[in-house]
Amino acid sequence: MSKLSKAMIVCGSRTPFLDSGGAYSQLMSYELAAYAIRGVLARSDIDPEQLGMVMAGTVVHEVETSNVAREAMLAAGIPSTVPACTTSMAGLSATASVTSLCDMISLGRIDSGIAVGTETFSDIPLRYSRTLRRGAMQLRQDSSASSVMRLLGQLRPRDILPVMPSGGDFTTGMSMGECTEVMVKHWGVTRDASDAFTVRSHKLTLAALAAGHLQQDIDAVEVDDTLVSDDNSPRANCTLESLARLKPVFDKTSGIITAGTASRFTDGAAALLLTSEAYAAENDLTPLACVRDYAFAGVSDIGSEMLLGPAASIPRLLAKNKLSVEDIGVWELHEAFAAQILANQACLESSEFAQQYHAGWVAGRIPLERLNAWGGSLALGNPFAATGTRLLMTAARRMHAENARYAVVSSCAGGGLGAAVLLERV
Repeated sequence: MSKLSKAMIVCGSRTPFLDSGGAYSQLMSYELAAYAIRGVLARSDIDPEQLGMVMAGTVVHEVETSNVAREAMLAAGIPSTVPACTTSMAGLSATASVTSLCDMISLGRIDSGIAVGTETFSDIPLRYSRTLRRGAMQLRQDSSASSVMRLLGQLRPRDILPVMPSGGDFTTGMSMGECTEVMVKHWGVTRDASDAFTVRSHKLTLAALAAGHLQQDIDAVEVDDTLVSDDNSPRANCTLESLARLKPVFDKTSGIITAGTASRFTDGAAALLLTSEAYAAENDLTPLACVRDYAFAGVSDIGSEMLLGPAASIPRLLAKNKLSVEDIGVWELHEAFAAQILANQACLESSEFAQQYHAGWVAGRIPLERLNAWGGSLALGNPFAATGTRLLMTAARRMHAENARYAVVSSCAGGGLGAAVLLERV
């Protein structure tokens, strides 16, 4: 086999992230993704016919656009001769799209591709009871009057009510917040530390916005002749005093997670253009970063370790590349909950956790000044799959702004999954 090609991040684009139920309410997930894809095409001036693949990650699947990547790329004006596919790996869905494209580029299968993450919570697909669903499918085969009457005889009043998604893990039946409360009790995370980290996230996000860092990759979205150009989740009034007044939401007796210390459900999309090093040079493209390596991991006990994916994957990635925590100048971790970040920090410096997952090798705590220096999901919100691509773009930007050679981007995900991606500045 010939020498592997390097996969490069050339540029990115994202929509503003908005609280669900807001201005994006009338847009479908593929439409948000199309905005991000168009932004990448405009920023790079790449010929869309030359794209080898478009991949999209999403968590909340709309049945009418089951391959949301295909619908999004067509809506963005990419020719139908370019293939597209959609990945699903809970909150790591977009990360899986990015790494899959990197593998295709490295192996020489394609020269360029677009990875996009997209999510809307403003228009989630609702289901009805299993009795009604199965009966409706039976009527497709036999719609006679007797079949209709038989189905009606089986229905109860509750069967005609929509069933809201529970948001819980299918295997354990627990929500991510409930699992985090179990984690924090084991790892000694406190309410005060959680509140303080949340305030930090909002302050750093607002400072990054004031400095123009985050706007570099935002492209406005036009909805009903109104131009949406700014994120609307960061809160200037997020203080220790305001957070202290909030009550726990998952464990009401002894819990520490409140609505303020959890990332908000938001709508949005973010896309990246990935190319080989040779393709970038031949087409006068200036890459921001090289994707050096990545690692995926799963935890051993989903119920008690659901969100410890970063601690399970980061040491594996560092050890493989013979790097230490101190070698990494930029860290971008998804902030699902403030308590989740703090629990992962505790795990990274724990010999107990290292023995369980990493043959005794202790990675060490991430220096706080290098972690999410431009804020994070606690302030910006969490449009699940779009967060993965946002983190990578932010890390690439920060490496240049902070003159750092390496960055690590890591996220947890439902089902007890984790991923870590190693970037190198170019």
